[in-house]
Amino acid sequence: MSSSTSAVHAQKAEIFCKDESRVDWHSKALWMLREKRDRAAGSLPEWEQLRQIGSEMKLHTLTNLAQYLEEFEQNCLINNIHVHWAKDGAEHNRIVHEILAKHQVKKLVKSKSMLTEECHMNPYLEQHGIEVIDTDLGERIIQLAGQPPSHIVVPAIHLKKEEVGELFHAKLGTDAGASDPLYLTRAARAHLREQFLSADAAMTGVNMAIADKGAVVVCTNEGNADMGANLPKLQLHSMGIDKIVPNIDSAAVLLRTLARNATGQPITTYSSFYRGPQDGGEMHVIIVDNGRTDMLKDKILAESLKCIRCGGCLNTCPVYRRSGGYSYNYTIPGPIGIAIGAKSDDTNSIPWACTLCGSCSYVCPTKVPLDKIIHHHRRLKAEAGKLPYGKASYMPLVGKFMASETALNCSMSMARTALKILPGSLLKPFSGAWGKYRELPVAPNSSFEAWFKKNRG
Repeated sequence: MSSSTSAVHAQKAEIFCKDESRVDWHSKALWMLREKRDRAAGSLPEWEQLRQIGSEMKLHTLTNLAQYLEEFEQNCLINNIHVHWAKDGAEHNRIVHEILAKHQVKKLVKSKSMLTEECHMNPYLEQHGIEVIDTDLGERIIQLAGQPPSHIVVPAIHLKKEEVGELFHAKLGTDAGASDPLYLTRAARAHLREQFLSADAAMTGVNMAIADKGAVVVCTNEGNADMGANLPKLQLHSMGIDKIVPNIDSAAVLLRTLARNATGQPITTYSSFYRGPQDGGEMHVIIVDNGRTDMLKDKILAESLKCIRCGGCLNTCPVYRRSGGYSYNYTIPGPIGIAIGAKSDDTNSIPWACTLCGSCSYVCPTKVPLDKIIHHHRRLKAEAGKLPYGKASYMPLVGKFMASETALNCSMSMARTALKILPGSLLKPFSGAWGKYRELPVAPNSSFEAWFKKNRG
C-alpha cells in the first residue's frame, strides 16, 4: 500500500464499518481465535513460565545480536548455505532477483512471508518477468483477488466463503455458486500442485534461525513450504535479523507458544528445519535489516523485535477486529503493526488506532509491551510536531479544561441536561466520529462526585 494513497486510520476504518454485518462476523471470527488461544494457554500449567522464558531469551538474543548473526552465518557456510545481507527492502529484492536470474528462473513458488510483503518483493519480481505464486491458501486467495494480506496469520480473514467461491470460479474455473470450503480447498490444492511441479525455485519466510546449527525453522499448517523447498533444486529463505535464536532449546520454547497463541493448536502441523541444500541444489538465506537496527537504538521500541508473528495481538484487539486490516498505513496491521510501522506512517494516525486497553500485551507469548510501545509512539509523534490533524490544536485546550474542576463540573451538568431534554439526532453531530456508530448514553441523575459526597463523604 503506497503512502501516496494513504488516508488516516479513521477514514479507512469508516469504509470497512459501512458493512455492519461484515464487521460483526470479522470481529466474531477473530474472537474465536482468541478464545481458542485462551483454552490452549490454559491447558499448560507452565504457560506463564514459557512466556517469561521466551521474553528473556529474545531480549538476550537482541542484546547480543551481532554475535549470534555472525555465528549463524559461519554455521550456514559450513552447511553449504549461501548467506546474503540486505540493509533494506530494495537491496533484498535485488539480491533475490540476481539469484533467480542467474538460474534463469521464470516461476517462483513462495510460502507465507510477511518480510517479502514488507519489502514489496512480488511486484518487483513480476516487473522483471518472474511469476510469483503464493502457495499458502489464504495468501493465494488474496493474490488472485489482487489484495494485500489483512492479517499476518489468516490473510484472507476479511473475505466470506461466498466471495472466495466467486473468485475461484473466475480464476480457477470452479463451479458457479460453489462455496463449500472443502470443495474450494480441493480445487486450490489441485491448482497449486501444478504450480509446485512446474516451479523453477522456491522461497519461504523464516520463523526462527538457529545460530549454533546454521538452520532455519519454517512453520506451516499446509505443508506448502515443504512442497516448494523439496521439489525445485533452488531454495531461498528470507529472514529479518530479529528471527535469530541461540539454539534448538530456544526454538523449542517458541514452538510451544507460537501455534497455541495463533490458532489454539499445540504446534503447527509442519515445523520444518532446513539445514542445507538438496543434493545438487542450492540453498540461500537472505538476512534483512530494513530499519530493525534503528529500532534497537530506542530501548522501548526495541522490545517490539521480540515479536514472533503469532497474530495473537490482532485477534484480541478491539480496534483491529472492528476496523479491518486495510485501515492501517502499514503492511502489518493491528497492535504489532503500529509498534513497528508507526514511524513510517505518513499520516501519523495509527498510534491513535488503539484504546491502550493492554489486551495485546496480555496475550503476547514473548511479553512485548505493545500498549507501552504504542503510547511511546504517541509521545514521539508529539515531540516531533507530527500529531494528526486537530490534536495539536485542541488537545492542549482539552488538557486545560480537564484540569479545571469548575469548568468540568459545569460542562458535565450541561451535558446531562442536554441528554435528557434534546433529541439524539440533534446531539449526535457534536459527538463526532465517536458517536457515528454508537448510541448516546442515558444521562445519570447526578455526577459521580455528587453521588460520592452524598453516599461516601
